[in-house]
Amino acid sequence: MDKNRKLILEDGSVYEGYGFGDSSERIIELVFNTSMVGYQEIISDPSYTDQAVVMTYPLIGNYGINEDDFESQNPTIGGLVVREYNDLPSNFRSTHTLDEIMKKYEIVGISGVDTRQITRVLRDKGSCKAMITDIETDNKEALGILKMVELSHSVVARVSSKNIWKADIIAPIVSNSALANKGMHVVAIDCGMKQNILRSLLSKGCKVTVVPWNTDAKTIESLKPDGIFISNGPGDPEDAVPVIEAVRELKGRYPIFGICLGHQILSLAYGARTYKLKFGHRGGNHPVKNLNTGKVEITSQNHSYAVDNDSIGSTSLEVTHINLLDNTIEGVCCTRDRAFGVQYHPESCPGPQDSDYLFDMFIDNMKRGCVSHA
Repeated sequence: MDKNRKLILEDGSVYEGYGFGDSSERIIELVFNTSMVGYQEIISDPSYTDQAVVMTYPLIGNYGINEDDFESQNPTIGGLVVREYNDLPSNFRSTHTLDEIMKKYEIVGISGVDTRQITRVLRDKGSCKAMITDIETDNKEALGILKMVELSHSVVARVSSKNIWKADIIAPIVSNSALANKGMHVVAIDCGMKQNILRSLLSKGCKVTVVPWNTDAKTIESLKPDGIFISNGPGDPEDAVPVIEAVRELKGRYPIFGICLGHQILSLAYGARTYKLKFGHRGGNHPVKNLNTGKVEITSQNHSYAVDNDSIGSTSLEVTHINLLDNTIEGVCCTRDRAFGVQYHPESCPGPQDSDYLFDMFIDNMKRGCVSHA
């Protein structure tokens, strides 16, 4: 089989390989993920909107796709770059091949390239613009297009819910401990929320109402929440102005919990700053230290931005977690307001489940009642 696709980076490097999934030309931001499993959850995570993910694990597609592990109903990832693609999955749960699902959702793919070298380029030079295109495309013309095209902003609006809805349609596995939490009403601000966040809240007995990203504080208050949740999502947190403004009004009145983008938005609402990392954190084995307990959690991560440590001192936030690989902030809280956020993903999928206790912390905060009436 002759090579029929290629990946062109904005530094001029070209990697020729074999196409799978959708065959259209795509300009994307190129990032890498070090997870060994979980490609179904990765391609359906809204936080990867318009990004192409280089999978460092060499074999992808070998266990197929099943009906239960999607993290969104309409994947918006830009593409997938792999060393070896397997189109003959061996898994009793598999109902489709990865190629079939990528064609369905118009996700481009390229295999047969040196993902180790590409990852090293991204690690050394940082995440970059790239093009996945036909093998016949002129490299010089492609580079000219890459230089002119700007990566999209305000992508949260594309992946957020369009209406207010109740999340009881996702049936949780209700345990005896979850029954004790019945009645806790969470309003979840959807910035591109993974399904397993809803599963996690529901499995602990919470009632969840999901609202679009641009829902104002007055509307959220009218829903009579016990607590506010801010979800993960794609893009620059500073672009999510409606969420920041709503959280700024709601903080100090309700317990708040933010994950990933939600953690960044919470920090911005308190007056901190954020910045873009060189190549981000994406994988299922990032060590994070809990500064309150001294314990190290192995975490699932997917983010391009981080909270600026120098900006925390002028706020009422304190740092609760740090990344042991680069000392970036992984968690903040305001004890007085019962508000906290973490940069990583305690709901996992894919990844370890060391941090599930954070949902219990949120529930405990809600059980203490509205902050303003405490």
